[in-house]
Amino acid sequence: MSHDFTLGTVEVALTPSQRFEEYLQSKGKRITQQRRILVGEVFKRHEHFDAEVLIKHLDAIGENRVSRPTVYRTLSELLDAGLLRGMSLGGRTVYEHDYGYPQHDHLHCIKCNKLIEFSDSEIAELRDEVARQHNFRVIGHRLIISGICTECRSVRRPTRKLDLV
Repeated sequence: MSHDFTLGTVEVALTPSQRFEEYLQSKGKRITQQRRILVGEVFKRHEHFDAEVLIKHLDAIGENRVSRPTVYRTLSELLDAGLLRGMSLGGRTVYEHDYGYPQHDHLHCIKCNKLIEFSDSEIAELRDEVARQHNFRVIGHRLIISGICTECRSVRRPTRKLDLV
């Protein structure tokens, strides 16, 4: 049985920046230059990141006028706005795009913290069947399978004499 585990695309009416500005207006807040910078950098490319990685990235590109508290506060607002999704992995919160991105699941390497995204219709079908059996209305799901990636498994560790005892 052959599977295509790649992710598709989702059409959206607004850009992430427009959607975030709409969200902030609904909360009586304004879009500041720092928030614009953050949204722009977060949505330039699709990759998983944590707040510290984002802060280091901002420093590396010379955007040090965005303070650490602003980064954390804006990430929280992006979560509330439905633009980002957060996952707790190894004691840290890792973020990924949610807006305009299809439902998908993850493989998480516990050695190197790599996240591999995949989508499988059979998982969604199983989820829906279990929900039907329990008269439960599904609004979404999150599946993170923990293990060790192929790169980490292939790294040869030096054998110590004590290990042989």
